Amino acid sequence: MGRPRTNDDTVRERLVESATKLFATRPRESITVRALAAAAGTATAAVYTLFGSKDALIDEVRNRAVAGLFHDLAAVPTSDDPLADLYALASTYRRWGREHTHLYMVLFGGVQTFDPSGAVGTGDPVRPLLHAIDRALAASMFTGDATSIALSFWVTLHGLVTLELAGALDTATAESAFRSAIPATLRGWTTPTADRALHHSEITRAR
Repeated sequence: MGRPRTNDDTVRERLVESATKLFATRPRESITVRALAAAAGTATAAVYTLFGSKDALIDEVRNRAVAGLFHDLAAVPTSDDPLADLYALASTYRRWGREHTHLYMVLFGGVQTFDPSGAVGTGDPVRPLLHAIDRALAASMFTGDATSIALSFWVTLHGLVTLELAGALDTATAESAFRSAIPATLRGWTTPTADRALHHSEITRAR
């Protein structure tokens, strides 16, 4: 009879879950393989057997966060109004962060970087955002370049979500700030005609 398999998918999932929680609150340089294994209730050998290295485990955590956020953003329906779609994308982004706090902090807390000039992969969470911005530019609803618009939109959105997850904003304040800051950011890039439409859009109404 062969030896029982100890480093199986169950251990793999425990390591990913434990790593996610640790990397959400601590710098990656401060976390050792021993700490990762201890948090998962396994031996250090499991990290090397299942992932090959600590960096590979970090990559797995990051990749899952990227895939999860992209999945939810890509599922947001596309309408005839790119500005409404951008608001819907922002709402989905915020909801994903609230539902997956540890993954969000791993993704945007130091493990994942943001390169506005970098190539956008097919599974990059920014792709749905850029698609909506491109549509708004094509419809003469925005003026400016897509990269600058995307960056300003993400900075506003990320700042709001990060403060909310950190507990700096209570639920009511976070909701109020979201409903005002996101339309205000969009309005900063709109053409005069689109700006007038935005003022009367349901985007600016309480949801």
